[in-house]
Amino acid sequence: MAHASQRLPAVAGLFYPADSHSLHAQVAGFLSAAMPAEVVDAPKALIVPHAGYIYSGAVAACAYAELTQRRETIRRVLVLCPTHRVAIRGMALPAAQTFITPLGAVAVDREAWLRAREMPGVIVDDRPHANEHGIEVQLPFLQSTLHHFEILPLAVGQIDAHLVASLLEALWGGPETLIVISSDLSHYHPYRQAQWRDKATVAQIRQFDATLNGEQACGAAAINGLLLAAPRHQLTPHVLDLRNSGDTAGDRDQVVGYAAIAFAENINHARH
Repeated sequence: MAHASQRLPAVAGLFYPADSHSLHAQVAGFLSAAMPAEVVDAPKALIVPHAGYIYSGAVAACAYAELTQRRETIRRVLVLCPTHRVAIRGMALPAAQTFITPLGAVAVDREAWLRAREMPGVIVDDRPHANEHGIEVQLPFLQSTLHHFEILPLAVGQIDAHLVASLLEALWGGPETLIVISSDLSHYHPYRQAQWRDKATVAQIRQFDATLNGEQACGAAAINGLLLAAPRHQLTPHVLDLRNSGDTAGDRDQVVGYAAIAFAENINHARH
């Protein structure tokens, strides 16, 4: 299949501003206003939402604001998202080696790409990435919080969570590697019902219960993979924000749930 070496924006001007100055200002505003529920030292992994910025940008910023201490340290970001438009089996790496946003180009980590390509369940296919917003909307936040980084973008379709965990383990690295799981929570329930459902989902995540389904979180397969891998590295989940579109910019009849969760090493047990 022919491919371009660049993956161009699909949702600029829809999910976030297409103009670089407006986008930079909006992201900076979200980050400066972010009030995470707690301060997390050196998060290794983040679960962040991926809706239009007016809906979920403030929630995502609560997680990204935690990266400022590590802007020089993090060099590689594994970004996993669901496939909203193209159904696939396994995990798709793009053939494209650069992702473009209005803030500039983000390179794909070639070494990580080559290693991931050899992993079970991984395919190379640009199609799931072409119109997928799950990774794209995370990039301006990463570009605004980190200095020099490359990404490993993976669109996660139908797959055993253990294969996702194996890939995360293989590319776990050290402090230079960050894992970002792009996922919204429940979809299109009335406000109170969504709150109840999303609280139950977050409780499962806190328990490392890797049996989430697509009704609970659209990125369930990727989250489950992280929940299998995280305990082996003594990571603790910290819920930084939990809201829905009825809290941010939408009506309350049919809402979408958003969580910002950071996983960090539990260095000081006395604080918990």
